[in-house]
Amino acid sequence: MGIIVANLFITLDGVYQAPGGREEDTEGAFNFGGWQAPVSDDESGAAIAEGIGRMDALLLGRKTYDIFAGYWPHQSGDIADTLNRVPKFVVSGSLADPAWAGTTVLPNAAAAGRIRDEYQQVHMFGSGVLIRSLLEAEVLDRLHLWLYPVALGQGKRLFDTGTLPATFRLAEPARSFPKGAVSLVYEPAGGVETQEMAAS
Repeated sequence: MGIIVANLFITLDGVYQAPGGREEDTEGAFNFGGWQAPVSDDESGAAIAEGIGRMDALLLGRKTYDIFAGYWPHQSGDIADTLNRVPKFVVSGSLADPAWAGTTVLPNAAAAGRIRDEYQQVHMFGSGVLIRSLLEAEVLDRLHLWLYPVALGQGKRLFDTGTLPATFRLAEPARSFPKGAVSLVYEPAGGVETQEMAAS
């Protein structure tokens, strides 16, 4: 069985909205689209590209799918070639005729979990709502947070009100980059336990 890996570019205050460009996602009068580039560097870019090179299927939520489908088919280079080549899956209850070649529409998170039977590394990008749904359905295997040294005070947050309480374990050593970004790879590790801190 393969794994589903959610890659999320996220700020210190948990915002994942519109890292790539000013007009990427302006919902909620979001004014900071394109926040990722100023705190990116060649090393972090190479690490992201390396991860994309390992994927053999792409899974997205509807909003991120629309962004990707409007952009990547018109690009060239290694990343574009990979994203355009691999099979694509989008979880949506309303999309009937996807325009991006090689796309299959899935009805829900449980159905998304079953694609691990066919592919070794199913990668996701963005898609915060879908990430939460996959966690609730217990079909997300790894949460790869690319944490950037920025705080925005507004925008869509991954773990917002209504988040299912959960614990995670570090699956790979943390890795830092020259401009302050940190790569953190976690695996779900069950529910939340509580206890009193021991006196020193």
